[in-house]
Amino acid sequence: MLTQGFIARAEDGGSAILGRGGSDTSAANFGALLGARRVEIWTDVPGLFSANPRAVPDARLLARLDFEEAQEIATTGAKVLHPRCIAPCREAGVPLWIRDTERPDLAGTVIEALADPVPGVKAISSRRGIVLVSMESIGMWQQVGFLADVFAAFKHHGLSVDLIGSAETNVTVSLDPGENLVSTDVLEALCADLAQVCRVKVIAPCAAVTLVGRGIRSRLHKLNSVLAEFGRERVHLISQSSNDLNLTFVVDEAVAEGLLPRLHGLLIEAGAMPVDEARVFGPSWKALGGQARIRPEPWWRARRPQLLAAAAATPRYVYHLPTVRERARSLARLPGLAQRLYAIKANAHPAILRALESEGYGFECVSLAEVRHVLATLPAIDPLRILFTPSFAPRAEYAAALELGVNLTVDSLYPLAQWPTLFTGRRIWLRVDPGFGEGHHEKVRTGGKEAKFGLAIEAVAEAAALARGAGARVVGLHAHIGSGIGDAAHWHAVFGRLAALADGIGTVEALDLGGGFGIPYEPEAEPFDLDAFAQRLVEMQAACPQFALWIEPGRYLVAEAGVLLLSVTQVVDKLGVTRVGADAGMNALLRPALYGAWHGIRNLSRIDAPDELACEVVGPICESGDVLGRRRRLPADTAEGDVLLVADAGAYGAVMASRYNLRDLPAEEILDD
Repeated sequence: MLTQGFIARAEDGGSAILGRGGSDTSAANFGALLGARRVEIWTDVPGLFSANPRAVPDARLLARLDFEEAQEIATTGAKVLHPRCIAPCREAGVPLWIRDTERPDLAGTVIEALADPVPGVKAISSRRGIVLVSMESIGMWQQVGFLADVFAAFKHHGLSVDLIGSAETNVTVSLDPGENLVSTDVLEALCADLAQVCRVKVIAPCAAVTLVGRGIRSRLHKLNSVLAEFGRERVHLISQSSNDLNLTFVVDEAVAEGLLPRLHGLLIEAGAMPVDEARVFGPSWKALGGQARIRPEPWWRARRPQLLAAAAATPRYVYHLPTVRERARSLARLPGLAQRLYAIKANAHPAILRALESEGYGFECVSLAEVRHVLATLPAIDPLRILFTPSFAPRAEYAAALELGVNLTVDSLYPLAQWPTLFTGRRIWLRVDPGFGEGHHEKVRTGGKEAKFGLAIEAVAEAAALARGAGARVVGLHAHIGSGIGDAAHWHAVFGRLAALADGIGTVEALDLGGGFGIPYEPEAEPFDLDAFAQRLVEMQAACPQFALWIEPGRYLVAEAGVLLLSVTQVVDKLGVTRVGADAGMNALLRPALYGAWHGIRNLSRIDAPDELACEVVGPICESGDVLGRRRRLPADTAEGDVLLVADAGAYGAVMASRYNLRDLPAEEILDD
């Protein structure tokens, strides 16, 4: 049967033309009335996504949703499906299926009544152009009918209220311009009426950022990093629905667009997304569009026999030097770099230092012990290939480093003001905080007001004056504002701040842009875009050829070169949660407990078996945070004695290990073939 869409019957019996989404609504009503097997909505996208994919390219296709979740996603910003088309199908029990007309082979999004709903945040959406009306009066406290009178004014002016936040003496509501004619004249008339009973303030333009999913209240403890991100912005209103399907923050419109990609990434890292991801998520928008940079096959797959042999004694880190060299050479091919340093705090193994030195790298050290370790490992190295960047270190470390002849960075006014004679006749660097920080977690963002590192931009001129007064010469400016960064534009912004300051000082020869290049820890993540970074370097060099450019990566060079091998100790089911125990946890690899970091975990003993067991991977440490991986899948027959491989563990692994609970430190081993 073929029939029209967009057409409905008006109250007087005549025909009416439905607006946006009219075809969706027509199809839903026909399907519901006919008791169809399903209603298919064919459109120009593969389905609903976990965020607006044009703003968040890493957004994942939502493969399966229940009706209530889909309703929330549609009403809070998604434009793929009209909200009014969902109710008829829900009431009739007819599934909705969103399909892509240009790619009919894609599964799309299925919306149906799920017998077993999956808890967790499914999507993050944003609506712009929000207007807030804040009403304040002591007269509303314990006054019967106050809200009825107030909302009568909104009704009188034809305005529907969306979100509501209230206190004893304040009520704030939002007006969505998509559902209201929010003109200046209407607002002025509304405020004039409201002013008779309360003080009124209009806040605009705003944006409403909404997290959608079942059981959000039960996952608030996993939203710490998300809440911290909002803590940096001016939040005007927070609304949490009683049906526990959404949590909304209203912020200034100007910050919303930049927030979405960061929040989407944080939700994945924090484990706030569903535990059973495979039931909810499909591929990312990038992957579907063929734009994703493909990660090469990991080195460890081809060396499984060697790794299983090494796992005779676990826990054990294994580092693959050919991968270290390949990463080093990929950066060596970048144009316009005068110096490449390796940040040895990522991994200080002597074999790795020797491999990188032979590839032409210098070294960035953050403690005097690291400086001495480099000099002991590489006794023939020129000290000027070492940059010492202390933070709140004692005077003795500065003095010793200067005597060793390495480059020294000063990152506050205190050393220059209190120990001026230490720097007389010396060439020094200044570490600058450009005023912002970035990175995969708040604890690795090393710029901005909340970070302890670097001179505020406003203090750089004073630091340069103190250096001149002490008889020192400022020859370099340094900035490093975070780790695990994927956007190449970040370094261009840092360069702009440093170059402007360097011109004012007049003696600067080099600019160190820091490190922080991200690697693809998560399954859907992409490798760092070196081509984009290379283009940025060309632009920087062309803009200020008088400055030599330095970088100092750590993680990028070694993370993917290392794995942590563990042995399974127990497989336990507790109240429906399966936990696979290992013979080391946060004592060997702290990143998951400290940052909520993701590392791929595979059963190396059964590498070809399908991963069907939904589980958590935990260690033996007496801490609730001793979890190496949540929301994981391993082979169903995983058993005691199997070897687990924790991937991408070459950075900030062994160097952060401890003997907590008096357990031994993990062993370390090198593969060089």
